[in-house]
Amino acid sequence: MTTFRLPFPFLLSIILIGTSHVYAAAPQFDQVGFSKFPGAGLRETTGGQGGRVFNVTSSKELEAAVKGSDSKTIYIQGNIALSRALGVGPNTSLLGVGSGATITRSGISIKNVTNVIVRNLKISKILGDDGIEIRNSTRVWIDHNEFESDCCGGGPDKYDGQVDIVRASDWITVSWNYFHDHWKASLVGNSDALRSVDTGHLHVTYHHNYWRHEGTRGPAGRFGTQHVYNNLYVDYLHQVIHSRSDNQVLVEGNVFRGNCTEALSTYGLVIPMDSPNTSVNGDEEIDGYANLGAVNDWGTCKTNITRVGTFTKAPYPYTLTPLAEVEQLVKAGAGIGKLQF
Repeated sequence: MTTFRLPFPFLLSIILIGTSHVYAAAPQFDQVGFSKFPGAGLRETTGGQGGRVFNVTSSKELEAAVKGSDSKTIYIQGNIALSRALGVGPNTSLLGVGSGATITRSGISIKNVTNVIVRNLKISKILGDDGIEIRNSTRVWIDHNEFESDCCGGGPDKYDGQVDIVRASDWITVSWNYFHDHWKASLVGNSDALRSVDTGHLHVTYHHNYWRHEGTRGPAGRFGTQHVYNNLYVDYLHQVIHSRSDNQVLVEGNVFRGNCTEALSTYGLVIPMDSPNTSVNGDEEIDGYANLGAVNDWGTCKTNITRVGTFTKAPYPYTLTPLAEVEQLVKAGAGIGKLQF
């Protein structure tokens, strides 16, 4: 059984406002979103529930434990320096113990599998690789992790993405993570040439994540469908949420603070600060779509919605945090050390 430790007292009341949104002041650490309610008749993401249990303290033990398709829960302790990307088998839960375990040198690869959970890990300074790459995989929950490097003296290509979701991956939730000090945070769909591969897939929920001192991609999406709600953005250098190449995004109840240029754009231009190796003048793509649900607090940021989309309501139940409480609650609840296994 998982025990949740709340960082400070919260109100426990739930208030129904109007007819379209349920609001709550208490943090909701249970799984919600597309990983909980996948389409196509799939069951919710359960990871290694009911399977074998491993306790690991070294890269060798971890690399052995993740193999195979049988259900397995792997409890990770201490600092793990991976010599290569960790290829995770299906039906797996990776759980950092206590205040969290640290993954360095190489990242986590969730490739050609289904039903994976990653929680309470600090993934730090992964050179030449993504912190987590989800590729051609379904039913994945990335929750209560911390991702950081050393933004931004080395430029946008010193590190790759923190969480990248590509190649027809689907039914994914990214929740309560702390993303900070990095340039390219989270990309959904990694090429505008992959329309036939990605269209109809890339359903991703981003909620209650804390993004601080990042460059771009909070997230940036192509061809998919993202629900982005109750996230906190502080000191984003360039573009935050970018919907391009016919991508659909529903943006609601998010808060933007500090330095900020553009909070939300559907204009297809990929700015040079995002991918300078593509073109020094930016990369023109087809525009995306955006819809606004519950009110956002844009702070000093601008928005540029060129096309309004059809994704106006998430197809699953979820609870919104009142806008005035998002900043305090997300700062207190996101990242490692908030869960005890």
